[in-house]
Amino acid sequence: MFFSSAEADLGACGLVTCHDHGRDMNNLDEGVEFLPAMNSKKMEKRGPKRQVVVTVLIIVFLLVSLTTGLLFWHFKYRSTPIRKVFNGHLRVLNWEFLDAYENSSSPEFSMLAKKVKSTVEEIYKNHADIGPYHKETVITAFSEGSVIAYYWSEFLVPKYREESLDRAMADKQSLVQRWNPRLRNPMLKVESVIAFPVDPSIAHSARDNSCMFSLHAKEGEVTSFTTPGFPNSPYPNNALCYWALRADASSTISLTFKTLELEPCKHDSDYIKVYNSLSPVEPHALVRLCGNYAPSYNLTFLSSQNVMLVTLVTNKEGRFPGFKAEFFQLPKMKACGGTLKENSGTFTTPYYPAHYPPDTDCIWNIEVPSIKNVKVRFNMFFVLEPGIPVSSCTKDYVQINGTRYCGERSQFVVASTTNKIEIRFHSDQSYTDTGFSAEFLSYDSSDPCPGKFTCNTGRCIDRSMRCDGWLDCVDGSDERSCSCAADSFKCDNGKCVPSTQKCDGKDDCGDGSDEGSCSTGEDGLRAGQTTVPCKEYTYKCRSGRCISKQNPECDGEQDCEDHSDEDNCNCGLRSYIRKSRIVGGQNSDVGEWPWQVSLHVKGQGHICGASLVSASWLVYSDPSLWTAYLGLTDQGDLSGPNVQTHKIKRIISHPFFNDYTYDYDIAVLELQSPVTFTAIIQPICLPDATHNFPVGKDLWKAEIRLINQTVCNQLLTDQLTPRMMCVGILTGGVDACQGDSGGPLVSVEPSSRMFLAGVVLLTPAAEHSKV
Repeated sequence: MFFSSAEADLGACGLVTCHDHGRDMNNLDEGVEFLPAMNSKKMEKRGPKRQVVVTVLIIVFLLVSLTTGLLFWHFKYRSTPIRKVFNGHLRVLNWEFLDAYENSSSPEFSMLAKKVKSTVEEIYKNHADIGPYHKETVITAFSEGSVIAYYWSEFLVPKYREESLDRAMADKQSLVQRWNPRLRNPMLKVESVIAFPVDPSIAHSARDNSCMFSLHAKEGEVTSFTTPGFPNSPYPNNALCYWALRADASSTISLTFKTLELEPCKHDSDYIKVYNSLSPVEPHALVRLCGNYAPSYNLTFLSSQNVMLVTLVTNKEGRFPGFKAEFFQLPKMKACGGTLKENSGTFTTPYYPAHYPPDTDCIWNIEVPSIKNVKVRFNMFFVLEPGIPVSSCTKDYVQINGTRYCGERSQFVVASTTNKIEIRFHSDQSYTDTGFSAEFLSYDSSDPCPGKFTCNTGRCIDRSMRCDGWLDCVDGSDERSCSCAADSFKCDNGKCVPSTQKCDGKDDCGDGSDEGSCSTGEDGLRAGQTTVPCKEYTYKCRSGRCISKQNPECDGEQDCEDHSDEDNCNCGLRSYIRKSRIVGGQNSDVGEWPWQVSLHVKGQGHICGASLVSASWLVYSDPSLWTAYLGLTDQGDLSGPNVQTHKIKRIISHPFFNDYTYDYDIAVLELQSPVTFTAIIQPICLPDATHNFPVGKDLWKAEIRLINQTVCNQLLTDQLTPRMMCVGILTGGVDACQGDSGGPLVSVEPSSRMFLAGVVLLTPAAEHSKV
């Protein structure tokens, strides 16, 4: 009976129950072996059932393990929340703007901000892809219209839900208010709820209330503001600064940076962004600025409404002065464009040469007398938006005859086949540019350029510029199908180039035909670089060997086997890089001409110029007793931080100087102490005696050209000597001025290195230059 009872218990219990009967494992095993002898049928049934139990236990264990792993993966990795920040704005329809809303510390601001925040949170709550992840919303500012509220919202969202949140915030239909007018409590009625992802550099910057400012323009006055501490101390590091600029409701804002010097531009450098809004959202960004700009740069920007936001984002490095800016309000532009009915006239983008305002559309309908045709010439054209190819022109553009034009373009002409033409200009809400200056005129279709040559673009040029070896038409049509002079080479494209430029290793034709049939010399170099007998016009290496290549010195290529053509080439290069366009012409910037020297006479100030050719020597005309100022850009500030002052040790004038003909009118001056080279003080390269400056060569900065010696002698009644060269533009418009005498006449080579071609000489009868 005992064993039968135990047998029945064993079939229904586990090992623990069996141990409760007082048996150890060995006794249990003996009992298990003994029982089948008593009742073999029951033991046969019990075996399969035990296997099922074990299998079930294993499956349960695996399921629990798998579930635990999935839960661990889900909460540890998949659901790690991501911080997302959005900036935006919304319009409150049933509320009137108060001046107190401009002050974020006022009770009125706090009251309305609380209502707007509650409304935004309610809108978020009603959307399944937004509400669960919303963490915080802050109202940052208000402006007119009826009331526009600006805000930012922060979200914490699992990675796998990030795209759903982004789509929902970008969809205007997601941010629609469910307004119930029958509610007893006063409620805001809002529309135009807009949100954009925050610029990462702003999202990760700490908000510092001490660097947030709100300014309102005053009627008829200019308001100035600066970075904290300017100009006596640098702006703060690791900062996010805001300047909220406002004007009256019926006005717009004109903002100009008068001085701007930030950390040099790089991937993560300090920068300024200006927005056509009080919320820093990329679709309303007007410009991004970094590095430094001279006051002559065009840094004037217009808003399309009565608010503008200036932000400064800085990193942990560097100490720079910052900026000084000023703004004022303008009456809001009522119309842009119009009907122009004259034989000729001019028109520009709004506020040219300032940056045109965003969100602007202008249409000019031009009509000339019915017997004439009309053409429009764009003299300046800067309608460029970052990242937009000129082939698409999808943002800012000018549209004429169904064709869109954008980007930076040289002077070009668009003509119609009738006496009418329509010019459309469009700018979107972001990034603006200088715009254009254009003129229109009527013409006879049978002779569009009376007395002149007509480029294929429609531009008119003097007939003397036809086939002169220089591309005066933007498309080069003035140099095609030309009969070249005896000393010229005719390119395959019809262009004429001097014969000396054939096989010189450079593509002077533009189609490679001047270099296409050149043989190889003894050194494996092109024929233009082989060893030749030494002549007056050939370049001689230090070894005494002469090569036929023209102007080989400091061009970045080794032409002499002893490297002598590339020795002593620490000259003629500038650290200056143009970062913006200049208003109204060709002003020079700090560091653009680092070899320029100003020579002063005590008590009289600047008299003339000179050129720095080494740490101790200047090239100069009209020697006397002088003080040399280097790095000087403002004659009214001789003690500026970049200026070096040096006394003159000795003057060596040319022994053949003729004070009647001005022949050999040149001297060198030795300084009492060597110059310290800086980014804005560098020497100019002296050319080899064989260096060739061909007729027609462009010379900087006024971009004048070398004029044929025979022509110049005819104009100046044989006043030029063989040591002199004549430069200028025969049609006028660019000249040297009083005080330029002695200054450098500079030529830029294809290597971008600059050489001293001559010094300026002004005589009573002429303005010309000497070698």
